Amino acid sequence: MLKAKGRFGPLVGSIDEGTSSTRFLVFAANTAEVLTYHQIPVPHITPQEGWVEQNPELILHSVIETINVTCDNLRKLDIDPLDIVAVGITNQRETTVVWDSRTGKPLYNALVWLDMRTSVTVDKILSNGKRNKNFLKSLCGLPVSTYFSAVKLRWLIDNVPKVRDAISDGRCLFGTIDTWLIWNLTGGVNGGLHITDVTNASRTMLMNINTLKWDPHLCKVFDVPLAVLPEIRSSSEIYGYLSESALCGVPISGCLGDQQAALVGQMCFQQGQAKSTYGTGCFLLYNTSTAIVQSNHGLLTTVAYQLGRNSPVFYALEGSVAVAGVAMQWLCDNLEILECAGDSADIAEKVDGVGEVSFVPAFSGLYAPYWRKDARSVIVGLTDETKPGHIVKAALEAVAFQTRDILEAMGLDCGYPLSKLLVDGGMTANNYLMQIQADYCGIPVVRPLMTETTALGSAIAAGYAEGVGVWNLKNIQTVPSDVFLPSITENQRDVKYARWKMAIARSLDWADDKEGEVEEDEKKVPVLRGVSAGLFVLTTFCVLIVAQMVAGRG
Repeated sequence: MLKAKGRFGPLVGSIDEGTSSTRFLVFAANTAEVLTYHQIPVPHITPQEGWVEQNPELILHSVIETINVTCDNLRKLDIDPLDIVAVGITNQRETTVVWDSRTGKPLYNALVWLDMRTSVTVDKILSNGKRNKNFLKSLCGLPVSTYFSAVKLRWLIDNVPKVRDAISDGRCLFGTIDTWLIWNLTGGVNGGLHITDVTNASRTMLMNINTLKWDPHLCKVFDVPLAVLPEIRSSSEIYGYLSESALCGVPISGCLGDQQAALVGQMCFQQGQAKSTYGTGCFLLYNTSTAIVQSNHGLLTTVAYQLGRNSPVFYALEGSVAVAGVAMQWLCDNLEILECAGDSADIAEKVDGVGEVSFVPAFSGLYAPYWRKDARSVIVGLTDETKPGHIVKAALEAVAFQTRDILEAMGLDCGYPLSKLLVDGGMTANNYLMQIQADYCGIPVVRPLMTETTALGSAIAAGYAEGVGVWNLKNIQTVPSDVFLPSITENQRDVKYARWKMAIARSLDWADDKEGEVEEDEKKVPVLRGVSAGLFVLTTFCVLIVAQMVAGRG
C-alpha cells in the first residue's frame, strides 16, 4: 500500500475526458472528497452535416494543462501534489483516433461517437449477405451501428489515404480516447504504452465479450488488421507511469469508459443495481453481475468493469440515448429560446398544460431501444397556443421519456422493473427534470449530493489497484442523496407516454439512404454545419413560430 503524509492522506487524481470538456479532479482516498479540479472545454469540429470531429492533440494538451493547473490549485490550498499516489482515466467512449507510431501525430481528427458519416459503411456491412443489425451481438454484445468504433475505423481506412499508407507501413495505431492518452502520457514515440481496458474495448465491436480478446472473426467482418489494435487490460492495475505534466512518475492505474466509471462511482457493485448518467447523451447501465445477458429488446451487452487482472469480470445491460444535454444547447444556439441551459427549468415550469407539444430530438438518429439511423427530429402538436416554454418543456420531457423507453426494455430483459433509479451527470442539477423523470417512470429518482461520480469511479479503480491499495471498497460509505418521488397518477403517466410513442412513430423513415456518403475532398465544402437537412427545415419552422410568438407578446 502506498502512503502519503499530507493532512488529507493519500490522494488520487482522475482525468475525466468527456465529449464537451476535459477535467482533472483530485480526491482524498479516505473520504472520497473532491479537493480541487480544473476544467477546459473541448470544441467540436463539424465539417459536414452529421460529421462530428475533435482534434486529438488539443485533447491531449487539455489533459496536461488541467493536471498542471490542478496541481497549482493544490499548492494554493497548502496541499502537496506529491500526495497524489495514482491517477485514473475515464473517457468518452467509441470516439476513434488513429495515429502514426513513428511521429506521434494523428492521421486524422478523432471521429466522435455522435458522428454519423459511417451510415453508408453500416449499410455495406449489413448488405453483405443481407445481414440484420444484430448478427454480431452474440460475439460483441452490440448491434451494427454508426455509434461504435469498428465502423469508424473502417471508414477511416476506406476514405483516408494517410491511414491506409500507415497500415501498409506498419506504423498505424488505433485507439479510443483512453488509448490515445495513455500512449502519449507514458512516453509516446519514446516507449508509450498502446493499451486499453476491457470496458472501452467492449465498445469497439472488435472484442469478444466472452474471451475479452480481439476476435478474429469480428476483425474479418470489418476488415481491420489486428496489428493496429491495443493490448486489452483490466480496469484496475498499474499500466505505466506519467512522463508528462507536473505528475511525472505517478502511476496510471485505473481506466474505465465514462458510463462504466459512473456505475462504479455510484457503488453499483451488486446485480440488479442501475444508474443513469445525464450529459451530452443519456446512458443507463444495469449490473448483471458475471452473467452475460443478451437483450431481446434493443439494449446493449457490455463489460461493466474488471477491478484487477485476476478479478472477475462484471457485465451490464446498457441503454444509450444520443441526445440529452445537447438538446438544451440546441435550444440555446439554434432556436435561441434559452440564454443558457440552466434557464430551462424555470421556463418549463411556467407554461400550462394548454398547447403542449412532443419533441423527439433524433439529431443523430435514435439509439436504444430503437436503433434507427433513419430517424430525425420532430416537434409535433404545435397549435396557436404553443409558446417557447412548451418547446423547452418538451425537450426536457424527451430526456425523461427516452429513459423510460430504456427502463421498459430492461424490465422485459431482466424480468422485473427497477425499484429506484440512481442518477448522475450535469443535467441532474435540474430539479424539474429529476421530478418529471420520477413522475414519468413511476419510481423514485435518487441523486447523490456529490455529483462527480464518473471521475470518482476512475479514481476508485486507480486507488484500488494492486500496488497502490489506498482505496478499500468494503469501507466506502453510501453517498448522501436527494430523492424525487413520483407525484402523478399511473393513468396520467401512461397518457403522456402514449403521446410520446406517437411522436416516435412520426420521427422514423426520414433520412436519405445516401446520407453521409461524401468523398474526403468534399469536406472542404461545409453543408449546414452540424445540422441535418431535416433538422434544418425543423429549425427554420420553429424559428418562424418563435418569432411570431415574440412579436405577438410585444
